[in-house]
Amino acid sequence: MSDSSPDTSPNRDILKKLDDMLAERRDGDPEKSYVASLHAKGLNKILEKVGEECTETIIAAKDAVSAESRRELVHETADLWFHTLVMLSHLGENAQAVLTELTRRFDTSGLVEKASRKK
Repeated sequence: MSDSSPDTSPNRDILKKLDDMLAERRDGDPEKSYVASLHAKGLNKILEKVGEECTETIIAAKDAVSAESRRELVHETADLWFHTLVMLSHLGENAQAVLTELTRRFDTSGLVEKASRKK
C-alpha cells in the first residue's frame, strides 16, 4: 500500500508541469512532439488513445497480484492519466479544472454528490 503522507518531493507539482508542457506542445511540430501529433490528428484519435489506455489499465488492475504487476498497473494508470490530460488540453481544459472539481466534492458523500447530478 502506498504511503499517504504529504508529498514534499519535486513531483508534488507534476500536474501543473504537465499542464504547462501540454499547452506549450499543443501547437508544436507534429514531427517533433508526440503531444502535437495527437492534437494534429484530432479529438477522435485522442479519444481512441484514452480508450486504449483505459482498457490496458483495467487489464493491469485485474492482474495486479504481485509487486511487479502492481508496478505495471501504475505504469498503465500513468499512461491513462497522461492521455486524459491531452484530451482535456485539446478541449481547452486542464488538470486544475479537475482538481477544482475534486476539491468541491471532497467533503460531500459520493452518494449525495451522485444524486445531485440527477436534478
